[in-house]
Amino acid sequence: MAFLKTSRDGSVLTLTMSQPETRNALTGNTAVEEFVQACAAIRADRGVRAVILTGEGPVFSSGGNVKDMQRFFQQQLSPEAIREEYRNGIQRLPRALYHLDVPVIAAVNGPAIGAGLDLTCMCDIRIASDQATFAESFVRVGIVPGDGGAWLLPRAVGRAKAAEMAFTGEAISAQEALACGLVSRVVAPEALMDTAMALARKIAANPAGVLRMTKRLLREGESASLESLLEISASYQAIAHMEPDHHEAVRAFVEKRAPRFS
Repeated sequence: MAFLKTSRDGSVLTLTMSQPETRNALTGNTAVEEFVQACAAIRADRGVRAVILTGEGPVFSSGGNVKDMQRFFQQQLSPEAIREEYRNGIQRLPRALYHLDVPVIAAVNGPAIGAGLDLTCMCDIRIASDQATFAESFVRVGIVPGDGGAWLLPRAVGRAKAAEMAFTGEAISAQEALACGLVSRVVAPEALMDTAMALARKIAANPAGVLRMTKRLLREGESASLESLLEISASYQAIAHMEPDHHEAVRAFVEKRAPRFS
């Protein structure tokens, strides 16, 4: 059975993790491969301007499948073999999703645990149901964040809060997530998808090419120097000024009408 279900509403694509029987676990199944394939398809489809990621059932994602982890010691796998499994498995997920050019909204319907929390941090915007909880819980099962969480979480909540979450493994509520900036909105469960879709449509109303370049600049700005980012920005701006959507936006502004983007 497929892990991801997809649906399309104009230029907004919704990805739904659909294995509630495993609490939408991200390992021990085809989840990573399906995410990688979905991101490749989205990158190639210039008609997609925004993506919503959510989970089916009461849980957003429980992260790694703890039962599946037993094989690491039952099969007596070597450290080198385990390292390669991470490199070729779960670590493909942040490389695909975090670097996706299209804006991604995580609509967090329930608990986001371990790699499930880190999955939300791979997205650009996080909206939570008031039933959602968040935990960087790797330490509680005797492992470290193997999926990039130690890089992702501090960028979402700051170093001190990320350290507190990672060192204790304790869950925080949706309201606590709002207070520390992990999520930007908390809504009633029945309003979650409508809220996410309304925001996605506002994003998707803008030119596709500029959206992708803007996201790339935000990503580059997290690691580049100011001077390097200014150079990249100048290059992207030269491209943007030549795009028909920019010409249409300027004409629409002068003519005092709504733009009609291609």
